Amino acid sequence: MKISTEMLKGVLEGIVLQKISTGETYGYEITKYLNDHGFEDVVEGTVYTILMRLEKHQLVTVEKKKSSLGPARKFYRLNAAGETTLATFWQHWAFLSAQMAKLQGDDD
Repeated sequence: MKISTEMLKGVLEGIVLQKISTGETYGYEITKYLNDHGFEDVVEGTVYTILMRLEKHQLVTVEKKKSSLGPARKFYRLNAAGETTLATFWQHWAFLSAQMAKLQGDDD
């Protein structure tokens, strides 16, 4: 399903944080995960922009590691601030989902 860029933009950061929360990962792996889970339109450039923003806001710990397949990769891990931000994201998601479900069923 094609989802509007603006709508997707609001949730992608939370989805990326969720993926990082499962363990150390890098940009291509996150992109592949998103593509494999129904977000086929998400490209690496979008993910790297999100990762740079997460790094700038100090929500992740970054470590460069050598790769046998090419240049060094940046690996991302969630830190305490990232965990707090992710928890807040899921609280907001639960609220919005509940409100949208109410609106969808509202006949007024």
